Amino acid sequence: MIRIGMSTSCVYPLGTEDAFRLAGLAGFDGVEVMITQDPTTRSAHDLAELSRRFTMPVLSVHAPVLPLAQFTWGTDPAQKLERSAELAAELGATTVVVHPPYRWEARYAHRFRTHVARVSARYGVEVAVENMFSLALGPLSVNPFARAGEAAAVTLDFSHAALAGRDSLELALAAGDRLRHVHLTDGTGSMAEGHVDEHLVPGRGTQPVAEVLRYLGARGWNGSLIAEVATRGADDESGRLDMLTETVRFARRNILAPCPSSTPRSTATGSARPSR
Repeated sequence: MIRIGMSTSCVYPLGTEDAFRLAGLAGFDGVEVMITQDPTTRSAHDLAELSRRFTMPVLSVHAPVLPLAQFTWGTDPAQKLERSAELAAELGATTVVVHPPYRWEARYAHRFRTHVARVSARYGVEVAVENMFSLALGPLSVNPFARAGEAAAVTLDFSHAALAGRDSLELALAAGDRLRHVHLTDGTGSMAEGHVDEHLVPGRGTQPVAEVLRYLGARGWNGSLIAEVATRGADDESGRLDMLTETVRFARRNILAPCPSSTPRSTATGSARPSR
């Protein structure tokens, strides 16, 4: 069964309690906890209490990666992943999302795949590595992430795909059974074209989000769709809730819609994109 959750990062700069509350009001099945400098995101006791109070299970945990959380749980990326997996296991979450190692973490990158497999086995969670993008520095494009080999489990983020100038459907098809987790969002263009990491409400960008969801629904995929949309531009809480409700409705509508073909093709190869 496909579960549709919401990342606590969606309501930034509001707190974790607000995230659980708004996820429930919007109709999500649960939440993904983004580990930050907020102590609540690192407390199994506090998160379990919020989960109980708002009837919102924790579906997944995102290891600390945001700039404001760079020193959360120290500076060792291996330790950060270990503690994220430990927290996920305590909460009954099935997935931990992690970014690939940075280029300056060369020693860790060399053992990254082995460490991911060991952490996954030790804590009984799936560690899904997220697709990332290169940085545009004037006319140059610099990839800050090290080559760490093909991940056994993958998280697909539509906004990151847009920034990398990639088609999300092509990425989903290439990942095959390794695609275990999706960050539900959207984007309009690459960093080379001057775009930023937009994390739009799905359907408001140019990525084939609907087509990917229909493809996953048709193949009986059983991972989690986690909304990771930026709502800080909303005028008030009502505006935030509208954006979150639009996101979960978009997901449910397209997951249940018939796929145009058993092996859909992206618009880049000439097929029509499903209506949004």
